[in-house]
Amino acid sequence: MATGRTDVPVEVFLDGVTHRVRRRDAATLLALMERVTGETAYMWGPSIVGFGEYHYTYDSGREGVTPAAAFSPRKTAMTVYLVPGLTEHPELLERLGPHSTGVGCLYMKNLEDVDLGVLEALVRESYEAVTPPDASAE
Repeated sequence: MATGRTDVPVEVFLDGVTHRVRRRDAATLLALMERVTGETAYMWGPSIVGFGEYHYTYDSGREGVTPAAAFSPRKTAMTVYLVPGLTEHPELLERLGPHSTGVGCLYMKNLEDVDLGVLEALVRESYEAVTPPDASAE
């Protein structure tokens, strides 16, 4: 996800989602990710809703900043971006419900068909993997 954070209000973007199920699912994911991350949502590029930031550096030396948790209501499916990827939690994916995956993407056509508790656990595991523990919690 090589795109930068923008000043476009998340609500403006989500209000423009024309697919009824994607718009509904986006509202569900917005609340879920705000709860899990404790972060305010921001737009990243024209179509990604992100929470927090994650600085990465590849072995090649290339580096950048990306949301620590994110989703995008795409035309064919809701896309949830998970870091460091999906191979870490096969047991959760087995319990999630109908979905498909990419390298770091989880695709779902309808959140009513998936276990939102499992989805929340996946988002939490991913977010915690790329964000430092809260030092004020000690």
